[in-house]
Amino acid sequence: MQHRLDTLARHHRVPGAQLVLDNGSEEVVLHTGTADAGTGAPFTADTAVPLGSLTKPYTAALVMLLADDGDLDLDDPAAEHLPELREIPEVTIRHLLSHTGGLPTGPDSDTAARTTAARYLSSVCTARDALFRAGSDFSYSNAGYVAAGRLVEVVTGMPWHEAVPALLLEPLGTVPAFIGAGGERPVAAGHALNTATGRVRPVQQNLAPLEAPAGALLASAADLAALGSALIGRNGVLPTAVAKEMRRREPSADPGALADGWGLGLALYRQDGRVWCGHDGNAQGTSCHLRAEPDSGMVVAFTGNAGAATALWRDLADDLARFTGVRVPAALAPADRRDPVALPECAGSYANGSTRYRVALEPDGSPTLSVDGDLPIPLLCYPDLSCDLVDPGTGRREPGGRFHRDPATGTVDRVQISGRTARRTGPA
Repeated sequence: MQHRLDTLARHHRVPGAQLVLDNGSEEVVLHTGTADAGTGAPFTADTAVPLGSLTKPYTAALVMLLADDGDLDLDDPAAEHLPELREIPEVTIRHLLSHTGGLPTGPDSDTAARTTAARYLSSVCTARDALFRAGSDFSYSNAGYVAAGRLVEVVTGMPWHEAVPALLLEPLGTVPAFIGAGGERPVAAGHALNTATGRVRPVQQNLAPLEAPAGALLASAADLAALGSALIGRNGVLPTAVAKEMRRREPSADPGALADGWGLGLALYRQDGRVWCGHDGNAQGTSCHLRAEPDSGMVVAFTGNAGAATALWRDLADDLARFTGVRVPAALAPADRRDPVALPECAGSYANGSTRYRVALEPDGSPTLSVDGDLPIPLLCYPDLSCDLVDPGTGRREPGGRFHRDPATGTVDRVQISGRTARRTGPA
């Protein structure tokens, strides 16, 4: 596995990576390469990597610990604790953690950097911007985790940056590290590929301070494995009932292309009759992944400091199956569908907050998708209203998402792409 990690990192032009396998009785910790291509700093087992959205399970675990202590109830309206959510009193804390509140994704980090968390939430968490009735569907939302972080601060009286080390990181044995803050441990830079020269270069992280609960943590693969052990009830940091509740699938949480289901802060993946839990995270130029399976006790964690590390992770998962027999659900595979069909009724414009989606028909009737005016990507649509995205360069299919019909009128009124739902705003 060390040889494969070294080889695949070179093949995918990923400067550095870590891999941890832990079955409860034996742990394998591997690492390769450099943490920063600009300085040449080595990538060690302790190097902390920007986790991106893999921060969210930590924030969810904080909220769950507060609920376990009786400081809040998961089915409380979130607005009882956060007045900035008063326009959406039907959204509960459970909805925030499971992305089922109908909240939009939220503005980009540059926009968010110019406001406060309370103003951010009051501006995006409105009845006008609700994507669907709370508890009826799934849409991945950073705004929901900004709200969850605010909830931690209101209940504990501590800033999120202080609450997460005190209540979770220190019990897990993780030395805290955050985007934008100095720390006591080595950290990795994210990297982008310069297509003109074929070389990778370090990139700056771009995250507004108020978005910290959704994406500001840095950690190593070993740190992620410690969290994975807690999520399957092995190290006692999370009470057994809390870990089990986090892993339980929420009935209305259908994440489409992201996973097979969703719990409270956790994605759920089916593999060989078992259900793994975990999450994926991408910061600027990083790709990090966690998977844990409670019945076997297996935990697999990976970090890489380039965007191409996602492909490295998928290749490593194939190698794990061949070399160890451990079949890790690295990503959802395209379904074995019948031939695509023309669905002209799906053409139109859709919106998730300030993000605009457009589904258009080419002269031959084939659909394409563009987001915020970017170049259109070919879509393959199927009779069940699911769709795949097609890479224009390679022709490779990736699970894209699905369209929804209004149950009352039968018209297509929403689209979910990569786990994010958008409401229809206009015709083709």
